[in-house]
Amino acid sequence: MRNFLAAGAVSVLLTLNAGAGFAQDEVNADTVIASVNGAEITLGHVIVLRNQLPSEYQSLPDDVLFEGIINQIIEQTLLADSVKANELEIPREVGLALENEERALMASVLIEGVVSREVSEEALQTAYESAYGDLPAEPEFNASHILVETEEEAQALIDTLNGGADFAELAKEKSTGPSGPNGGELGWFGLGMMVVEFEEAVLGMEAGDVSAPVQTQFGWHVVRLNDKRNKPAPTLEETLPTLMDTLRQQAVEEEIQALTEGADITRPPEGFDVSLMRDLSLLVK
Repeated sequence: MRNFLAAGAVSVLLTLNAGAGFAQDEVNADTVIASVNGAEITLGHVIVLRNQLPSEYQSLPDDVLFEGIINQIIEQTLLADSVKANELEIPREVGLALENEERALMASVLIEGVVSREVSEEALQTAYESAYGDLPAEPEFNASHILVETEEEAQALIDTLNGGADFAELAKEKSTGPSGPNGGELGWFGLGMMVVEFEEAVLGMEAGDVSAPVQTQFGWHVVRLNDKRNKPAPTLEETLPTLMDTLRQQAVEEEIQALTEGADITRPPEGFDVSLMRDLSLLVK
């Protein structure tokens, strides 16, 4: 895509104050704001082109962007008219690209209509129960640990704890892990979130237990299981965006399926040479 805002690319062909000569409440998408040899350029043309621009252009000040868009449309109109006036041969790929683009835009109209349909609370509740109603209980654990370099250090800490020492204070004093300053607290975690050796130790513990020394790739751990529970299922409100996307996608798929069943469709024959889609030479007349 040509950088229509590049300095010096083409001199300004028209300077226009947007809305000049129009009462604000009279302006709409059909309002003609410029012309080239009688060909009208409407506010709608500008709106659509702006919406198609990359985000770095859309963030430009409106006056800069508006003038750039107007210039681009004018220049493109002049160039397109010249092609027609000189009866220049239009490459086959241009015509095919236009057909593809029209097909895609028309399809998006129908898809937008389908996804904009109101989704009932009943449908949302049904989708929620289907997705989350039968979820198996998933255990979660809340643990603290003290990380040291050797098994001997870990055992000495356990002996100290058995003597009545406070776990959190001991973690702050002795742990080499990043959770040490926080008393060794790791918060809640589920299966698969910790290294295997750590997880296996926690699985065999009850709330309040302190483990034997546990070796992992990080060193030796003394683990205390603070609590465990079954992970609560997400609420309907928490899953609403996902459920809406799912239901809208299903609606689109159902629409396509219905159209497919009522259509006469032929597909490429079996054994068709799919590598031909790479052959640009076929586009040459």
